[in-house]
Amino acid sequence: MPERMVIVGGDAAGMSAGSQARRLRGPDDLEIIAFERGHFTSYSACGVPYWISGLVDGPDALIARDPETFRRKHAIDVRLRHEVTAIDLDRREVIARALDDGGRELRERFDTLVYATGAVPVAPPWEQDDIAGIFGVQTLDDGSALRAWLDAEPRPQRAVVVGGGYVGVEMAEALIRRGLAVTLVDRGPQPMSTVDPDMGAMVREALCGLGIDVRTGVSVTGVAERGGRVSAVLTGSGELPADVVVLGLGVRPNTALAERSGLPLGVTGGLRTDLRMRLVGAPGPSGDGTMGGIWAAGDCVETVHRVTGQPVHIPLGTHANKQGRVAGINIGGGYATFPGVVGTAVTKVCDLEVARTGLRERDAAQAGYAYVTATVESNNRAGYFPGAAPMTVKLIAERGTGLLLGAQIVGRSESAKRIDVLAVALWNRMTVTEMTALDLGYAPPFAPVWDPVLVAARKAADAVGAAPS
Repeated sequence: MPERMVIVGGDAAGMSAGSQARRLRGPDDLEIIAFERGHFTSYSACGVPYWISGLVDGPDALIARDPETFRRKHAIDVRLRHEVTAIDLDRREVIARALDDGGRELRERFDTLVYATGAVPVAPPWEQDDIAGIFGVQTLDDGSALRAWLDAEPRPQRAVVVGGGYVGVEMAEALIRRGLAVTLVDRGPQPMSTVDPDMGAMVREALCGLGIDVRTGVSVTGVAERGGRVSAVLTGSGELPADVVVLGLGVRPNTALAERSGLPLGVTGGLRTDLRMRLVGAPGPSGDGTMGGIWAAGDCVETVHRVTGQPVHIPLGTHANKQGRVAGINIGGGYATFPGVVGTAVTKVCDLEVARTGLRERDAAQAGYAYVTATVESNNRAGYFPGAAPMTVKLIAERGTGLLLGAQIVGRSESAKRIDVLAVALWNRMTVTEMTALDLGYAPPFAPVWDPVLVAARKAADAVGAAPS
C-alpha cells in the first residue's frame, strides 16, 4: 500500500506541497488527496481587486492550475467543496464534510498531513451574518460573491470600505472605478499602516485624488440595515450610507480546526514549524520535537522575522508558495528549508506605487532598536528624460552600527520594484554605509546617475555618523 499524503487546503501552499512531493515520488509510492472547501485551486487572491474593477478577467484568468490539471498531470485526488472538520491524531485520520452532497461525512487516513488552510479576514465585533451586503475579500469565492452583489439589480451606488491596508486601498480603487461613490474608513492616522504615517499621507493624497472620501481616526461601531440588506455604516463621527461594505481589517491565521484538533499554536496565533515546515510542539511521537508526519505552510503559519529574530505572521502569497514548495520537497525525500522573511510587499493606488520591507519606525522601537531615519525625494529616471516622475525613499538604520532595519518607497512608475534592492541588502544584513557603494545600473531611461536608493543610503549613513553613540 502506498504512503498517503492528505492536504487540507487547495491553494498556493497546499498545492505547491503536493506538486513538489509528486515530482519526487510517483503514484505507486505516494498517494495524494487534497481537500478544498471552495470551488477553485491554486488561484491568485491578490488579483481579486483587479477583477472587481474590470481591469483583468476572472475568475478563470486568476487560476494558475485548475483541479483537472492536478488530477491528470500530477495524480493528485483533488476534492473540491469538501471541508475538513476534524483531525484525529490518534487514528491518523481527517474527517471531512461534502458541502454539495448533503453534508455527507467521510474519513480518510493519512501518513503525512499538510495543514494549509490559509488565513481568514479579521471580523469586527459588529459584523452580523444576517445582514446581506458585507464582504471580506480573501478567496476567489469571496470575489465571486462580491461581483454577483455588484452586478445584481438594483445596482449598489454607495460603498464603504472599512480598513485602509492593502485590501482596503485596492478595493476602494476598484469600487470607484466601477462607478460607486466610495468612502474609506480607518481608525489609524493615515491609510496603509504597513508604512509609516509620513509615507501613508502620500497614499491618502492619491486616494483623495481618485475621488475617494478618506476618513482617518474614525472607528466603526456598527451597521444599519433595511430589509435585511446593509444600509449604512455607523461610526463615532456619524452615519455613512452604504449599499455594500467591504472589510479590509487584515487577516488572521485560519487555525480554528488546528486548535480543535490539538495542534499547537505559536504566539501570533499561527502554527509553529521548524525550518523544514514540520509542525513542532508536544506531544509528538517523533522524539525530535516535531509532530511526526504533520506539516504546515502558508498564511496559517507563523515564521521568523530575519531582522528581529522574533516570530511573526506576515501573510503573503510569495511566502505561501515558497513554504509549500519546501514542505513538498522534504515530504518527497529531498531537503529544503525556509529561513524566514523580511516582509517585502508592494501595491499601487492608481499610478502611485507603494513598497516596504523590514521594520517600520514603531517596529524598530518595539524591538528595542535605537535608530535613525533618512528620507529623500528623487526621480525614477534622469530628470530631463521623458516620463521622469518623483519618488520618495525612506530608510531606517540602527544607530551606531548603521545596520539597515527597514525601507519604504512611495512614487510613480518604476518606483516600487526598487524595494527589491533594499530587501536584498536587508536580507544580507548590510549597513547603509556599505550600501552607498552598491554598483547599480544607470541609464537616463531607468534612473538618475545617482539612483534614489544610493542617495537615501548616503543620507542615512550621514545620519548614523551624526547620531550620538
